[in-house]
Amino acid sequence: MSSNGRHLRGTLIAGIAATTLALAPAALAQGTTSAQGTTSAQASPAGKDVPTTLVFDKNPADPTDSRLSVFKGEKLWATYRAGSGLGVKDDCARSRGWIPNGNWKIKLKSRSYDGNLIKGYAVHLQDMKCSKGTVTRTEMFIHSEMNRDGSEGGTEPRRWDGVSDHRSNGCVKLNPTDIKKMFRLLDRKEIGWPTHLRVVS
Repeated sequence: MSSNGRHLRGTLIAGIAATTLALAPAALAQGTTSAQGTTSAQASPAGKDVPTTLVFDKNPADPTDSRLSVFKGEKLWATYRAGSGLGVKDDCARSRGWIPNGNWKIKLKSRSYDGNLIKGYAVHLQDMKCSKGTVTRTEMFIHSEMNRDGSEGGTEPRRWDGVSDHRSNGCVKLNPTDIKKMFRLLDRKEIGWPTHLRVVS
């Protein structure tokens, strides 16, 4: 997708986030974003009462090259490259398809998660039925590949080897640097953690 296309897409996502949260319309503030997780240098003009929204925009052309964005109200603060699934766009395909669209409640966030497969920085999402209602997607996370303490692992699935590692069993997957940046951003008092992940395509 071209940079102009991404900009228009980002503006559209902001509108979706605002509508979902029943906010009054406002102009989208300009900020610098990139696939590497660059954040806006401008301070948010909105007060603390304006909610933070986490939006995952699935890329139908390449699910491993999708985008996870952080909004404060309608202001875009950061965008990170993220993947979901193994290239399968059927959200009812358990352990292979990308994450279903919808509002996913954030159940837990941790910098030292110690699951069987997922370790380190992780955001645990609620269970949700797929678009056809035939399968409930469970054990869904925003995560990366690392050791429990956030350090780089020496072997798979703890070692990040590059963009191919954006593939997942359906979870939203970031590289280790970007998920750490996202945690630091959302921990800031003027941003704050959202209650849900909004998934769109």
